[in-house]
Amino acid sequence: MVPVTADRGPDHAHAAPGVHSEAAGPDSAADPFAAWQHMRERDGPRVSLIRLYDLVAGPRGLKPQELPLAERRELAARANPLLWPGFQDNARSQPRGPEPVLVIPYDPGWPARFEAWRGRLARLLGPAARRIEHVGSTSVPGLAAKPVVDIQVSVADMDDEDSYVPPCEAAGLQLRFRDDEHRYFQPPPGQPRDVHVHVCQQGSGWERVHLLFRDYLRSSAGAREAYAAAKRQAARTWADQRAAYGEAKSDAILGILGQAEAWAGATRWVA
Repeated sequence: MVPVTADRGPDHAHAAPGVHSEAAGPDSAADPFAAWQHMRERDGPRVSLIRLYDLVAGPRGLKPQELPLAERRELAARANPLLWPGFQDNARSQPRGPEPVLVIPYDPGWPARFEAWRGRLARLLGPAARRIEHVGSTSVPGLAAKPVVDIQVSVADMDDEDSYVPPCEAAGLQLRFRDDEHRYFQPPPGQPRDVHVHVCQQGSGWERVHLLFRDYLRSSAGAREAYAAAKRQAARTWADQRAAYGEAKSDAILGILGQAEAWAGATRWVA
């Protein structure tokens, strides 16, 4: 799914573009999290979770991916409220076990999987679902992706969870977390991780940017190739942590979104 916040990151020992480590604020060696928070607040989404790992790992002579997985997970949990403003884990849900990141060639069967899920969700949600769209990499023909179909459901009132949480649960999904821009559902442990559902506000920036990213990738072979390369590199480096995999694509995603905005203006694209 496109990280609007933006799913994430720089190479080892280098600040993200536009970020200058010598002006990071608090002493990064003494308190790397405080330094990262200062940089994130100042420079925005290009200061990714990977940059935090870099600040922690660098003084120890390690690459970010060489930090122990348990330590990376603790840092990610601490960073979530900054990466996803308004983040709240759903205490009623059950976290899934470790699942390695795998990026595979495009599967022509993904649209049919979306249609099956769309039909199920449409029946259960009824008029609460104002729009149900296939988004993410599996929605772009020819693009390599994780074999998980991303579905975006737009609703009239995202705060009215009673209108859509029970129907999504009836479809076999669990609400994993909330943030200010969307609600995220996935299958519970023991079920195949074949779909993610993202509920957002109709007419919101979240809704628009995911549709724009999809449509631009569908229209641009160069953007697809660049994004596929970023995805494969991120999967090679961060196969053991999905959050880091998403964050490692930040620069590629933000660059493509810049191109997509120009394309939208030139083509008069509308969501």
